[in-house]
Amino acid sequence: MRKEYDFSTAKRNPYSKRVKRQVTIRLDEDTLHWFRALAEDTGLPYQTLINLYLRDCAASKRKLRMRWRAGP
Repeated sequence: MRKEYDFSTAKRNPYSKRVKRQVTIRLDEDTLHWFRALAEDTGLPYQTLINLYLRDCAASKRKLRMRWRAGP
């Protein structure tokens, strides 16, 4: 690596608006464990797998089916 780089002629990334945005979500331990185990099997980071799954749900316009069960 060089000690110094010249960025005087650098251009901004035209795709920078497409960069992923950091958010905080709360996931159940079981859900997180499942994605982490899947990440070990596939070699992909678990956050990437969660993003791919959510992107697929959005692309296919999948809707959540809420099924409530009566408590014990």
